[in-house]
Amino acid sequence: MGLISGNNNKKLLSKIATNDGHGENSSYFDGWKAYENDPFHVTQNPNGVIQMGLAENQLCFDLIQEWIANHPKASICTYEGAQDFKDIAIFQDYHGLPEFRKAVSRFMEKVRGDRVTFDPERIVMSGGATGAHETLAFCLADPGDAFLVPTPYYPGFDRDLRWRTGVQLFPVVCESCNNFKVTKEALEDAYEKAQESKIKVKGLLINNPSNPLGTILDKETLKDILRFINDKNIHLVCDEIYAATAFSHPSPFISIAEVIKEEVIGFNKDLVHIVYSLSKDLGFPGFRVGIIYSYNDVVVSIARKMSSFGLVSTQTQRLIASMLSDTTFVEKFIAESSMRLSQRHGLFTKGLAQVGITTLKSNAGLFFWMDLRRLLKESTFDDELDLWHVIINEVKLNVSPGCSFHCSEPGWFRVCFANMDDETMGVALRRIRHFVLQANKGVLEVASKKLCRRRSKLEISLSFRRLDDHFMMNSPHSPMSSPMVQART
Repeated sequence: MGLISGNNNKKLLSKIATNDGHGENSSYFDGWKAYENDPFHVTQNPNGVIQMGLAENQLCFDLIQEWIANHPKASICTYEGAQDFKDIAIFQDYHGLPEFRKAVSRFMEKVRGDRVTFDPERIVMSGGATGAHETLAFCLADPGDAFLVPTPYYPGFDRDLRWRTGVQLFPVVCESCNNFKVTKEALEDAYEKAQESKIKVKGLLINNPSNPLGTILDKETLKDILRFINDKNIHLVCDEIYAATAFSHPSPFISIAEVIKEEVIGFNKDLVHIVYSLSKDLGFPGFRVGIIYSYNDVVVSIARKMSSFGLVSTQTQRLIASMLSDTTFVEKFIAESSMRLSQRHGLFTKGLAQVGITTLKSNAGLFFWMDLRRLLKESTFDDELDLWHVIINEVKLNVSPGCSFHCSEPGWFRVCFANMDDETMGVALRRIRHFVLQANKGVLEVASKKLCRRRSKLEISLSFRRLDDHFMMNSPHSPMSSPMVQART
């Protein structure tokens, strides 16, 4: 019997199975594939691609491992915890273990500086933030309806909210001239354009702290957002999965839950829904712990019914509940994680600044927004992708181009800095610095020929070299002089 051809086989499948709604036909995911085909290893493959396109928090695994080693009863897979195996292995209802919901709600409060409280009865489990977003989309919108989303935004939203739900995402265009701030004018403009296109807007999705910007929405912006959705009578989905990654002051993370407390008169809390997870704040993406916290009773009830398609295993719930109930550990982890993120962010951005590469000022997240606009031949997204291909194939760094984040301006790239050890970080920084210095040299040589200013350009080129030599040999910010690196060598 012959095999059915690919095209004929597709005809036997559903439209969802065969369309491109998964969003993987994107440079964002192509970068991952490039890494998977040639992954960097400090000894086995030192010339491979370094993964800087994956927002993982690996800087505090030692604290997690230490806690697990000291609390063997937290797992039913140990000798000390095996006596509770039966109770955890049997079926549990969709609400989740009471101790799990209580511990997660308490952790959410602690991350937000204990300025708000969360009701454990409103905690709905999901298989990561991915499942949480899709569940909310199913609850709040019908196929063809749209959510407004400020740009640039996480490429995975195209999959999470759109693929199986049929929901659309409509951009709220934000620009670099005001550091990509979400403004009232931008929100109104997007809403009006959607209306003109006969698109029904059911909600606004915001990501706070922002992925990919690494910035935090201030209180006044959050108040404007609440007034906007209340005026339009549309839902607000607030993705706060990076809440505990804020690492500098005086701009602490402010949850939408905190602002709601102040905006009580005439405000409809039923319109507000929070997505949270432990993937970024604790570095547990493999545990698939996603959370929906809704102020809408009906949404909580419906989402809980839908959660049967993506429950968190009871073994995971038990371990997480035990860990997050340890207040001493939680406080130590939050403080230490913030400090390590700040140090890593500072090392990288200062190293880039010394070769003239600027980044958007940020104080949260596991990444920063790098400005390479001056390295583009022309200010187009085609040239941005050309530059990205050089960075992937020659520099061997997987950084993600802004076009994959729906950025309105070419030349921006997201760089993840927390998913690698110190030695790998040092290699990555040296590679990109060397590339930029060479690119600067090329740009200056071309300019000198066109403008006949060879002497001044040569002096600038030499100054870049002196900066590089100074950085590599003397700078306290050099990765090779970092005490973290020295401890490893």
